[in-house]
Amino acid sequence: MKSIFKTCLLVVLLLSAGFVQAQTQKYGHIDANVLIEAMPETTAAYGTLEEQSAALQEQYNTMQKELNTKYTEYTNNFESNTDIVNETKLEELQDLQSRVESFNTNASTKMTNKQTELMTPIYAKATEAIETVAKEQGFVYVFDASALLYKSAESTDLLPLVKAKLGIE
Repeated sequence: MKSIFKTCLLVVLLLSAGFVQAQTQKYGHIDANVLIEAMPETTAAYGTLEEQSAALQEQYNTMQKELNTKYTEYTNNFESNTDIVNETKLEELQDLQSRVESFNTNASTKMTNKQTELMTPIYAKATEAIETVAKEQGFVYVFDASALLYKSAESTDLLPLVKAKLGIE
């Protein structure tokens, strides 16, 4: 009786070990940066950012030109102006320089905020597509290929599948 029990136990253990081995886990990888760059929404976002950057740059150049003109005028007329006029002009120059610096800082912050505003939904769409494809294909893990040190031939590149899901060629 004990030998039959031991034999049954051994058979159950062997079958369960074989079952665990039969369930291979699927691993995938994708270069998320390549996917993001391939999305048409990214091209549109970059176009918007470039337009706004050009407009801000033009305004900055105008302010800088005004500052340079007033500085040149100040230095050229320094000797002929009275001390009070020179002090007033210097204060104007300092105020203008401060406004130029403030504009530059604000413009940089606004551009960063606009980039975040435009790119966040793109990142979300890419992440959702990756998750959907991974679930549909039965992947346990999907790694970002741009940060991998090694990837096995057993790891599947999901980029073509996700691009197809998003309708990107």
